[in-house]
Amino acid sequence: MRIDHLAYQQATRVAGFGLLLQLAIGLLLLILGQVLGDTALVGASWYVLPGIAVWVTLIVVFNQHRLERLEALERLEIEAARREGRGVFDQESVVSDAAARRLGLVHKFMVPGVTLLVAGLWLGLGIYALNLYAELDRPGSEADAFRVGSHQGWQLAIAVGLALVSFIFSRFVAGMAKQTAWQNLRGGAGVMVGTALVLLALAVGIVFHVFQQPRAAEVVARCIAWFMVLVAAEALLNFILNLYRPRRPGEYPRPAFDSRVLGLLAAPDNIVRSINEAINYQFGFDITSSWGYQLMLRSFAALLALGTVVLVLLSMVVVVGPGQQAVRLRGGRIVGEVQQATVLIKWPWPLETAHVVDVSQLRTLELGPKPKPIDGRAVNLWAADASPDPSRQAFLVAAPSLAAERQRDLGPGSEAAAALGGAAALPQVPPSPMTAATPVRGAGRPGQASASPEEQALEDAARGFALVDADVMMSYRIKSDGLLDWLNFANDVRVRRSELDMRERALRAIAMRELSQFLSTQPLDEVLSPRGESLGTALQARIQSAFDRERAGVEVVAVITTMLKPPGEAGEMFESISVETQNARKTLEEARQVVDNTMATLIGDASQATMIVNEILAWQALRNEKGHDDPAVIEGRARLERLLTANPAQAARELAFSASRRWSSQIAVRRSAMEVLGQVESYLAAPELYRQRKTMEVIGQVLAGVRTKFVFGVDPERVQLDLSMQTPDSALNLRDYLERKD
Repeated sequence: MRIDHLAYQQATRVAGFGLLLQLAIGLLLLILGQVLGDTALVGASWYVLPGIAVWVTLIVVFNQHRLERLEALERLEIEAARREGRGVFDQESVVSDAAARRLGLVHKFMVPGVTLLVAGLWLGLGIYALNLYAELDRPGSEADAFRVGSHQGWQLAIAVGLALVSFIFSRFVAGMAKQTAWQNLRGGAGVMVGTALVLLALAVGIVFHVFQQPRAAEVVARCIAWFMVLVAAEALLNFILNLYRPRRPGEYPRPAFDSRVLGLLAAPDNIVRSINEAINYQFGFDITSSWGYQLMLRSFAALLALGTVVLVLLSMVVVVGPGQQAVRLRGGRIVGEVQQATVLIKWPWPLETAHVVDVSQLRTLELGPKPKPIDGRAVNLWAADASPDPSRQAFLVAAPSLAAERQRDLGPGSEAAAALGGAAALPQVPPSPMTAATPVRGAGRPGQASASPEEQALEDAARGFALVDADVMMSYRIKSDGLLDWLNFANDVRVRRSELDMRERALRAIAMRELSQFLSTQPLDEVLSPRGESLGTALQARIQSAFDRERAGVEVVAVITTMLKPPGEAGEMFESISVETQNARKTLEEARQVVDNTMATLIGDASQATMIVNEILAWQALRNEKGHDDPAVIEGRARLERLLTANPAQAARELAFSASRRWSSQIAVRRSAMEVLGQVESYLAAPELYRQRKTMEVIGQVLAGVRTKFVFGVDPERVQLDLSMQTPDSALNLRDYLERKD
């Protein structure tokens, strides 16, 4: 073929048609996916739309080749005219080669840049799609669900029609690319055949969805995303190899976006040729032309039939290993008996299938919230959970009564417990800190209206329950004779965003019901510190009974409580309650010790303290009723004194000391009275002299301790002062020692 500007002009028109077709297919898939709500169509458009850049690049490349050929033709005409001596070209010494330089820049910069752009788009969109599809299956994810369009017939027709058009056009472009001038069209043919493969995969997914296989469309979408990643990886690898691949002068490198794999699919005849060449290369001679190779080709259909027969026969034999049981399924219905540890013979697939179950496998189910990870601490501290999980739901248990708590903390039969026992029934008494009851709006708040009867009833009901945070694991296995019950109990379909299938969800729901009902009847202290039969044993028997009633075919092996504590911040309250309870008991024992010591000190025998106190209270009541002078009151007082003085204690000493002091006071008063009576005669004999003498005695007693004395209102002639001025010597006078001569 003659390589001139007309050849490149034809390639430019074909590349332009490829651009329009690629753009139309990509926009159609994107718009249909958004309008019909089909996630797979939108994901397919993510591969088709970046291919537009490939066709744009091919248009620019072929158009620049066309301009370069026109420039070369113009150069040839100028050279011919110069040789012929035409005057108009005599002054032309240099011919412009701008188109050739631009063509070199296009191949050097534009083609690799577009390769990196397209590969980056495919790689980024593919990874984004894979992450999006993975997010759909993650439990608790907020991503939109995978959607499938409702017009399956139209979608199938569009996918098949566009796939056929894309494949035909890719074959046409691949045929043109066999010519040297059009070989760059191989990149467009690869993009178009990739589009055909994506559309064909969409059609397959739609067909499976029509035949009640809803996850087929999602599998196809994931495959398209992986296909985008692989094509991008191949383009990047070609780009790196082009950097190091040697080339001859004037040779333009093969575009990196030209996929070798997709190019083979665009020209299937090249696949057979490549296989033959590879075989000949491996053996070192033309083995494909030998009679043995030709015989194998002629017998290929028979060999294929033989392989099919062998596969069918193999599908009729199923080996059931030790610990396994199997049943035959015909159209989804169980036929025949249960087979165990044997070779099962059945009709070939798809007439019959075999369902093999490992009945000896030990399975586990999490009852309640997801267990917390173990951080390696040797001791599980209730108050150490600094970041509680708000998604964890606690279990309801019966709260112990306030009187029972007081009896337990203060000791059964104690006076304080008996005194406080009646307070538990009062409605205004706040609940114990151990009961994590739900607060009721408006209840118990000062300055607010009283709660309604419904709120009061809710508050009363809440007082009877508490909360615990528990991680419970149930281990189970299929009964040896329960495979049919296990299969008939529920199916094994796994719902999106769920880690359990339908059978496991049903088992978990039944076990959760029994667990919740059992815990709601157990007091809080019995749950946190069970006595007698363990919590796991009781739960195992209860859950097993429920499974047997539902004919689940399950044997509960164990129910293990890996973590059990008060929820949230209540754990710290429980620890403080335990500490305060011990402190209260310590204070109570110290108070009892002080009482015993005091009573022993007062009355000598602490065991008689209660009896003596009762006697004192009875005597006080009798005195208030009959008065002090009543004989019964006097007799009661004497009896109390005898009780208090029976033992040599402080009370007896105080009574004896009080009696002695009373007699001392009486004797002193009597002595003073006798002294006064003895001075009566002196007074009667000389009253004035008696008064003056007594006055002088009083003045002398008072003035004896006074340093400065003044006498007022006395006639000086009648006063006689007798003074004696004396200076007392100090015990140590240093001046006397210093003034001595010797």
